[in-house]
Amino acid sequence: MSISAEERKKAIIEELNLYGKVKVLSLAERLEVSSETIRRDLDALEQVRRLKRVYGGAVKENYAEGEPPYQERQDINLAAKRAIAQHAAELLADGETVVIDTGTTMLEFARMIQGRKRLTVLTNSLPVAALLSEALNQHVFTGKVILLGGEVNTEQQSISGPLCEKMLETFHVDKAFISVGGISLSSGISDYDINESMISKTMARVSKAVFVLADQSKIGVQAFCKIISLDAVDVIISDHEKPPSWESELERKGVTWMTVDTMEGKA
Repeated sequence: MSISAEERKKAIIEELNLYGKVKVLSLAERLEVSSETIRRDLDALEQVRRLKRVYGGAVKENYAEGEPPYQERQDINLAAKRAIAQHAAELLADGETVVIDTGTTMLEFARMIQGRKRLTVLTNSLPVAALLSEALNQHVFTGKVILLGGEVNTEQQSISGPLCEKMLETFHVDKAFISVGGISLSSGISDYDINESMISKTMARVSKAVFVLADQSKIGVQAFCKIISLDAVDVIISDHEKPPSWESELERKGVTWMTVDTMEGKA
């Protein structure tokens, strides 16, 4: 078998998305090339931040010490976040009660909420609450915004903790919109912050349907804290097609994968 460098790289990324790591020797054997050729492919993929080289192979690129502060993340993958957010906003219906968690993708989602009537939004994100409150004042949509109470994380601009969880448990919600640190076929939906992960878990539990918003940098990543398994997810919205090796398992779990065009999210 003789395949091109681009075909090898595609095969490497697919294996990373499935297992979260790859080994030089096993790749060389499977793709029928030398170990040195695989090392060059891994080096090239590391240069464009598709993976991180480790001894004997590579792992999926992620944040080894947790995500950067909120402000530092706002411009990362912005076109993808806007396209994902726009598509998610189109799934809202008049009269619904929805819950939105934290993160820069969720801020873009909040910007896209327009024209809906009698919409009730719960959130533990300070920027989302502020933006939606102003949107209500400007009659961009009608309804109400409920800011969940609890401990404030100034670095991540979020609210979490036991008080926040207890408040969430008093509601029945139509749809939960959750941003994540990673999506893995084996470990499900995960994030980097323990407290925020517990809030997202509770949001999923009190909601009839769970929507996960994730750009391609999150696919195949296993972050520190598990939120929920894929069985508990109804829809994943991403700027990237689902990995082919995931298709049968996602279908078995009843997860719908929606792929958006990043051109949709451009201002």
